[in-house]
Amino acid sequence: MAEKVWEGELLEERVIIWGKDSVELYDEAGYGKPLPEEESTRLEMDLVEAVYLVEKGKLKVTVKDAGKNKKLDFKDLMRIGSEKVHEFHPQYIVYRDLRERGYLVKTGYKFGCHFRVYERGVKLKRGPKAAHEHTKFVVHAVAEESAFSLPEMSRAVRLAHNIRATMVWAVVDKEAGVTFYTIQRITP
Repeated sequence: MAEKVWEGELLEERVIIWGKDSVELYDEAGYGKPLPEEESTRLEMDLVEAVYLVEKGKLKVTVKDAGKNKKLDFKDLMRIGSEKVHEFHPQYIVYRDLRERGYLVKTGYKFGCHFRVYERGVKLKRGPKAAHEHTKFVVHAVAEESAFSLPEMSRAVRLAHNIRATMVWAVVDKEAGVTFYTIQRITP
């Protein structure tokens, strides 16, 4: 049986999949966020998640253009992402790398980083969580030529420590290779 290809609509920096059945993507694979939380009627997805699903052939995205639906392909979405989101390309490369390694990856903006990452095999669920179901890593994606300050890195490590996660700096080189550095606080 052929795998379902979802259809979404680009609205600013989010892709919306309409319909109650869209929640399957969240429940089965952790993509997007069902809204409203009770009796969900749509799934809102971050642009980086949508681009990944388009690349995998699991999602088709359209945008309203002069009253008509215009189909967007992978290149279109990468261009839009690069225009709307600072350092979108390294974020996408890191997101794809983590997903390909079998991790569940969600946005981490409220933790001051690009992504929060859950252990392999964890499925998101609403309500109380067991210890192994909490965020394992918080990941910040940067291009290798990017500059950052030590106070910025220190804040990121403290935030990760507060939620009992490991801070990971993901550095993307010019060949789209990713090197992951864990950064931890050491107390004497």
